[in-house]
Amino acid sequence: MKENILDVLLYLFENYIDTEESQKPDKDTLELELERVGFQELEIHKALEWLENMTVVGERPLNRDASMRVFSDKEVERLDVECRGYLLFLEQVGVLDVETREVVIERVLALETDEIDLDQLKWVVLMVLFYQPGREVAFAWMEDLVFEDMEAVIH
Repeated sequence: MKENILDVLLYLFENYIDTEESQKPDKDTLELELERVGFQELEIHKALEWLENMTVVGERPLNRDASMRVFSDKEVERLDVECRGYLLFLEQVGVLDVETREVVIERVLALETDEIDLDQLKWVVLMVLFYQPGREVAFAWMEDLVFEDMEAVIH
């Protein structure tokens, strides 16, 4: 089974997002479950580390005067024009603020993949927003976007 970090993260997110804190398994139990369903040990550890290193941005008012973001060569390699445009769109409509956008970009780079597609980027944005305090409305908006796109593919 050729899985990557994002596959493990998606599995965790889809299976544990609505789980109450008291119901969530401990790290060892979680690792065993992930191995049982077929994920490789190395990818499991990388995914859990990815989550542990999630940067949390404090609640701040949106900075509408932020200057334009210039992407580095490494970022351009990983995020194609469509992904970079989508990040700009999310920022313009208020789903992402400057700080949260930077967390998303940092988390994309931490995935250790050559390139990320738009659907994968949407999931990363959703996961980042989930962990940001005070971003519940943005998370709900992004969740609708992700699941609407999934329904369109199914139908």
